[in-house]
Amino acid sequence: MNISSKYFLILITTIYQIIASIKDNIVRVPLGQLIDLGGYKVHIYTKGTGNISVILDHSLGGIEGYFLIDEIAKFTRVLIYDRPGYGWSDSSPRTRCSAEIVSELDLLLTKAQIEPPYILVGNSFGSYNVRLYAHKFPEKVVGIVLTDGLHERQMLAMPLIVSALKLLFISGFIMSIFGAAIGIIRLIGTIGIFELIKPDLKKFPKKIRQEVKKSFYNPKHWLTMTRELGNLNKSSRQVAIANNFKDLPIVSIKSQHFFKPTWFNFFLPLKTVDRLRDRIHDRLNRLSSNYTQLAATNSSHFVWVDRPEIIIEAIKQIWLL
Repeated sequence: MNISSKYFLILITTIYQIIASIKDNIVRVPLGQLIDLGGYKVHIYTKGTGNISVILDHSLGGIEGYFLIDEIAKFTRVLIYDRPGYGWSDSSPRTRCSAEIVSELDLLLTKAQIEPPYILVGNSFGSYNVRLYAHKFPEKVVGIVLTDGLHERQMLAMPLIVSALKLLFISGFIMSIFGAAIGIIRLIGTIGIFELIKPDLKKFPKKIRQEVKKSFYNPKHWLTMTRELGNLNKSSRQVAIANNFKDLPIVSIKSQHFFKPTWFNFFLPLKTVDRLRDRIHDRLNRLSSNYTQLAATNSSHFVWVDRPEIIIEAIKQIWLL
C-alpha cells in the first residue's frame, strides 16, 4: 500500500467515525439516567426490586454490568453505572484513582436515592473500589463479591516482567485513543473482531454487545483506561487501609487462568502472571473471617464473559443470608 492509499484509508475511517459518532449522539438514548456530580454527568442504570441493592463496579475499561443486569434483576434490585469517562458518562476532571471513585460513587448513590443496604460487586480493578467503599461506609454494606480481585501488596511488588506488561497495556491504550478518534476501533468492532478475539461474547444478546462496544469506539474510553491504569499504584496504596472486614460476608471468585492461552497471547508471560494471581488470592482470603472462595473453572480473568453464572451464584450466596 503506497502513502497516498494509506492517507485515503485514514480519511475514510475518520469520516466514518465522525458520521457514526454524530449519529450516536443524536439517536442513542441512555438506558438509565444521567446524574450531575458537579459539572459532569454520570450514567446510572437500575433494574429489579428488593430490599437489598446490588451495586456493581466494573473492571478497568469494562462496562460488563450490562451483561449481568438482567439475571441479577430477577431476584433483587441491581444498579450499574458507567464510571466517569466510560459509556454514557462524561469524563471527570478528578484523578482516576480509587479514593476519588469511591467518593463519586457515594455521591451518585445519594443523589439517585439508592438506599442501603448494599451488596457490592467488584470486578478486577473494581475490587479495589468496593473494598475501599465498604471500609469508609461499613454501615451501608452487607456483603462483597470480588471477581478475580486485586490485592495491593502483590500489585505494588509485581515482578519486573509483569510491570513491563503493564507498560505495554498503557502504550496500547494510548494508541487506541488515536485509533478510536480516526474510526479504526469502530471499524474493527463493526466487522466482529471483538467477537473473534473473545468468542464467548456471542453468548450475550447482540443489542447489549453493541451498546458495550460503542463505549470502546469513543476516545474518552481509552483515555480513561490510561488514566486509571496510570494511577493503579496510587489506588493500591489507598486501598491498603481496607484489609480488615471482621465477619463481613465476602465471596471471592478465582479464575482458572488470568489469560487463556491462545494464538495471539503466546508471547505473554502467562505462567508468571498466574503465579502473581495465586499470591493475590492468598492475600484476599485474609480480608474477613466470613470468606468464601469460588473457583471459576475454564475461565480467564474476564469471568463476567467466560462464566457470568458464577457471579450470579456468588451474589445469591450473600443475598440469601
